[in-house]
Amino acid sequence: MAETTAPETSAPEAGAGPPAPAPGVPIRPYALLAGVLCALYFLYSWVQYERFRTPSWDLGIFEQSVRAYAEFRAPIVDIKGPGFLILGDHFSPVTALLAPLYWIWSSPLALLFAQAALFAASAAIVGRTAQQVLGSRAAGIGLTVACGLSWGLQEAVKSDFHEIAFAVPLLALTCRALLLGRWTSAVAWSAPLVLVKEDMGLTVAMVGAVLFLRGGRRLGAALAGFGVAAFALTVLVLIPAASRVGQYDYWAKIEKSSEGADVSFAQALLTSLGAGEKWEMLFFLVGITGFLALRSPLMLLVLPTLGWRFLSQDPNHWGMLWHYSAILMPIVFLALVDAVRAVRGSSRGWLVSYGRVVVPVVTAVSIVLALDLPLRELLRPETYRTDTRTTEARKAVDAVPEGSSVETNVPLMAHLTGDHTVYWVGGAQGVTPDYLAFDLDSGWSQPVSDPVGLASSLHPGARYEVSFQAGRFVVLRRT
Repeated sequence: MAETTAPETSAPEAGAGPPAPAPGVPIRPYALLAGVLCALYFLYSWVQYERFRTPSWDLGIFEQSVRAYAEFRAPIVDIKGPGFLILGDHFSPVTALLAPLYWIWSSPLALLFAQAALFAASAAIVGRTAQQVLGSRAAGIGLTVACGLSWGLQEAVKSDFHEIAFAVPLLALTCRALLLGRWTSAVAWSAPLVLVKEDMGLTVAMVGAVLFLRGGRRLGAALAGFGVAAFALTVLVLIPAASRVGQYDYWAKIEKSSEGADVSFAQALLTSLGAGEKWEMLFFLVGITGFLALRSPLMLLVLPTLGWRFLSQDPNHWGMLWHYSAILMPIVFLALVDAVRAVRGSSRGWLVSYGRVVVPVVTAVSIVLALDLPLRELLRPETYRTDTRTTEARKAVDAVPEGSSVETNVPLMAHLTGDHTVYWVGGAQGVTPDYLAFDLDSGWSQPVSDPVGLASSLHPGARYEVSFQAGRFVVLRRT
């Protein structure tokens, strides 16, 4: 059977631009690779979910908000507080696009599958663009693997679902358009980023700056202005309007230390310069491209995200863990593609030679690094075994009657949001839940030996009794 191809040759728009790409790059091998990556990502997410290893409350938060969209309700997320409108926290209306998926598959696993598919598609876009720009199938396949196994994407998969899953393919398509000289397409793919998260407006502005540098001056200037305006509108008007406190809460991540003390801009900057985790993250960010990506203007697109992360006083934002680096992966790998193309005409012989070998080296390094990243767990038989803790957790979930309200902590949270009104432990002020369901080893500085006493401290005006306990999982019913 003939291989499916999609001719994508076109002259650069708006005047100057890069050379025309190679025509007729096959779709099929990249679709197959995307399918394999999607399967790996989702398998990891599914095992983590089924084994009650959810690392944070975010999966429960997004489950509540997407379920609300699917039921044509305002995105109220009681986990953040009773009646909390999530658009007053982070501005991510793009997650409403997942509502139709919930009509088919109403489960947190649907979110995890969607993220797996979006990440996998992003890696395939990177690889196919590499083949189209560099004229080498080996380079395309290699960079699909390198991006797909990159630490930024793997750590994001480990962190469960986040709204940035939409930004990753949009940025891959934006960078692809910039590399192929398709200025209008670059604008069209980047503009929706402002609906993914409030800070992405600054990234859109930087896309405009790159577009300006590449020759699309009018479009670039307009896009930069749009990005800045969208950022200001979101954090100064839209989020405060939806927030209970009338302001954007996350300024505090820069203005206050982890101890709550006020921090000046200069102090925040000095703290950034002294944090080793930040420099380690930056080293690996450019190191996975053999440092050659630094020669591409596309690297300007990483600056807004790196900027707020460097200024943040929250250590969770600093290093290589969590999901914060996922959006940077397609940028740095397509910046590498841009740089490899550029150095082919260099007068420096060593640079030309390096450009010829850097892609296979980057691919090999990505495979080696992957041996110490989350997906390696899929190679271990114990990953798939149902242990006693998992069995006890499932029984605890079953012990909470469907339709009741429940206050819980991270391990049980996403398993209860589908058919219960769920609150975060300690965050149910003003309401008295029907049940409390806890993993007593999670969410406190030390194990809890008196769950009834804990219930009394959380809700002094109510009485609770233990209705179920298995191991360290306990369910209390209001009497």
